[in-house]
Amino acid sequence: MTIQITIIRIEGYGPWTLELGSDREATLQMLQAKIYYDLQRLFSGLNGLVYANRFDEYFVLSNGLSLEKHLKVRRELDKLYSALRLSMAIGVGKTPFEANLNAYKARRQSLTFDNRSRIFGKTQWSSSPGSRATNKNDNNIVQIMHIDVNDSAKLSSRLSPYEVTTVVSRIGLLLSQQFLKRGAITFFIGGDNFMVVSNGTSKEDARNIIQMITERTGVKLNCGIGIGGTGRKAAKAATEALDTIRHLRNTGKPLSLYEINCL
Repeated sequence: MTIQITIIRIEGYGPWTLELGSDREATLQMLQAKIYYDLQRLFSGLNGLVYANRFDEYFVLSNGLSLEKHLKVRRELDKLYSALRLSMAIGVGKTPFEANLNAYKARRQSLTFDNRSRIFGKTQWSSSPGSRATNKNDNNIVQIMHIDVNDSAKLSSRLSPYEVTTVVSRIGLLLSQQFLKRGAITFFIGGDNFMVVSNGTSKEDARNIIQMITERTGVKLNCGIGIGGTGRKAAKAATEALDTIRHLRNTGKPLSLYEINCL
């Protein structure tokens, strides 16, 4: 079972921003928000899903997307951001972290699929440019855990907005550290919500991590697990699982973890 991740980077971003002068922060924040919007729009239309890693770098769950589809997105981005130098690095692995490492190595070693478009690495169907396919589509799976704070209203009723942010940030750090030990990668998606790309992580692992974080922080967490053939489908299933937990809680049947498999 493999997962494919594409890491998109704005190259030379630091030096480019200096050309905008000192009064650049508002312009940069608007630009970064727009780039994220356009990436999410383009890749979600292909059943992918994008997470902002840093705002000059984005992680795409690109299961099912061939080199040709990457090139199509790249051409659209070139039209929208001709002044920026963008690159894509594609990695495949048994865990999300392994896919991330393979994308990183491909970029470092300049293993290009397409030099002109600066696309590095390999897709799930090719081991190298011009080679035969090595992985079958039915082995490509995305597992996502959608995690949030259980009854966050209680948290905000006793803490100011910024204090809530510090608690959520601590939870995010603990989630990132613990899931990374299992080869999973965690992204903050707003509010008190996180998504963990978690191929290779069991329900028992997730339950143990959530219990440990609750003990350390005093904050209870819910975890909806979704499994699908693409990033968008897995995220939808994970969110449906989280909604199921909320529904069961309202009917007096509390659960902290629930899974939906939509394969």
